[in-house]
Amino acid sequence: MKALKILGGLSAASLFLICSSQLSAQATSLADLLDAVENDRVRESADYRERLQEFEQNAARQQQILDTTNNRITEQEDLQVQLSDQFEANELIIADKREVLRNRRGDLNELFGTLQGVAGDFLSNFQDSLISAQYPGRSAELERIIDRAGSTIEQLNISEMERFWYFMHQEVTESGRVVTYNGDIALPSGDTANRTITRIGAFNAISDGEYLSYTGAVGHLQVLPRQPSADVLGSARELQSASSGLVRVGIDPTGGVGGQVMANLVNFPSAQEQVEANAGVIGFIIIGVGVVGILLGFYRLLMLTLVSIKVRSQLKSDKPAKNNPLGRVLLVAESNPSADTETLELKLGEAILKETPSLESMLTLIKMIATIAPLGGLLGTVTGMIQVFQQITVYGAGDPTIMAGGISQALMTTVLGIVVAIPTIFMHTVVKSRSDNIIHILEEQATGMIAQKAERSAGSRA
Repeated sequence: MKALKILGGLSAASLFLICSSQLSAQATSLADLLDAVENDRVRESADYRERLQEFEQNAARQQQILDTTNNRITEQEDLQVQLSDQFEANELIIADKREVLRNRRGDLNELFGTLQGVAGDFLSNFQDSLISAQYPGRSAELERIIDRAGSTIEQLNISEMERFWYFMHQEVTESGRVVTYNGDIALPSGDTANRTITRIGAFNAISDGEYLSYTGAVGHLQVLPRQPSADVLGSARELQSASSGLVRVGIDPTGGVGGQVMANLVNFPSAQEQVEANAGVIGFIIIGVGVVGILLGFYRLLMLTLVSIKVRSQLKSDKPAKNNPLGRVLLVAESNPSADTETLELKLGEAILKETPSLESMLTLIKMIATIAPLGGLLGTVTGMIQVFQQITVYGAGDPTIMAGGISQALMTTVLGIVVAIPTIFMHTVVKSRSDNIIHILEEQATGMIAQKAERSAGSRA
């Protein structure tokens, strides 16, 4: 019992000690918390004072900047007033000076005006002249002279007037010379090459046997994308290779940009290009039918020529041969020596009729092609005009280029039909004539044999 009391006392003491230690730890934590709060309050108060001081300093500085800006605005406004007054005064002085200059110039004003007008007329010639390709920079100098001649402040001097006179004299002199020099040329591929250039006055320029063109906007010579015919190019090559003497060469009298007329003629589409662009489906059908007709005509003409040669050889021979129509007709007469005149006539007529289809073969087809070709052209004309009227309905008749395609197709098919019909009719006539000639020889020989048979029969009865 005593032991239990001792044990209970120890437990109570232990519990008291534990509670005391917890209360002591809690008290220590609260004190620290109070200290931390106090320290943060002090620190925040210092930061606040620092920021407040910085703000007050910035406000004072901004006021100072504002005052400085206002002072500068006032100064600039005063300067503006002074400059405006000075500008107006200068305007009056300049007007007076110009009037004095105009009065002192006197008759020179009329001279400068005339010079400016003449120089303006020559400027367009210089810009696109072939001579400017050899002597670049003339247009820029001439423009400067024109500006100075029309200026109310600057004045031309004698050297500039002489320079303009030199340009005019150079243009006239060089237009009558054939010269050779080296220069850059733009090729159709887009590349630039340095070549030897032969300039024929102010009319044309040639390089490597090719004609060149020139425009001031480009600034250098260009090879014409399409060149003239081979004979013209041949004469151009002869001119480049010649060292003296007279050489016949084609030139364009319009000159300027390398030949307006020549460029237009060269760029004009050829017959083949016009057919390819405007023939259409009907046109190509007409061409195909025409080619077939002409080929058939030549084939039949060749075959009939060979037959005609064999027939004429048979006329000179006494022995019939089976390799020609006349020989086969004569063999019919030889195989019926005892037949009377009427029977022989019928047999020879039958032999001639057998030979006639082969001699007149394909003549009907050639004639049909000659007849169909113009009708196909008429069909193309009708379809082309229908297309024209449809375009007029949609776009109106204000722009003729819109209708050009249909009209070109209509006219092109008509031309193709006529072009095909003429040679096919000619071929049909020639082939028909050759066939009729051979048939006529067969009939002539058959009639002669019948006549001889009749004579012999009459002589035997007598």
